Amino acid sequence: MIHISPKNKFKILSLYLLPLVVITFSCNNNKTQSDTKNKIIETEYNFQQLLVSEGAATAFYTFASDSAVIKRQNDSLIFGKEAIKKFYSNPIYKNAVAIWKPDFVDMSDDGTLAYTFGKYEWTFSDSTGKKTTYKGIFHTVWKKAADGSWKYVWD
Repeated sequence: MIHISPKNKFKILSLYLLPLVVITFSCNNNKTQSDTKNKIIETEYNFQQLLVSEGAATAFYTFASDSAVIKRQNDSLIFGKEAIKKFYSNPIYKNAVAIWKPDFVDMSDDGTLAYTFGKYEWTFSDSTGKKTTYKGIFHTVWKKAADGSWKYVWD
């Protein structure tokens, strides 16, 4: 029978155990990132559905972090959740509908920040019912809130 010293047992075990731990952690991390990316896509979908059902002001307010910033016409920046709600309370948005879907989602390694981008369409109806559609590209930065929900910090 071969005798292996405790020190050598540790070395031999480390040679086999360490790669197994790294592989397991890597697989779990990939699953966690995949789950988080799916949660971001779900959040984008819920944001859009709320906009369709309750309007832009409610949707942009609900999904904004307190310190959110949005960039809109003429490169103007609108700071804060309340100011964003006021911006989207403009009557022009009362009969407006937006649809969008992220084409890409990525996130920070620690899972607390994420960003999306993709195509959007805003359709506005004037007082006569005439519809005008604007198309473009959106880019949203999301931050994980203390309660585990995702709120945008930039749009």
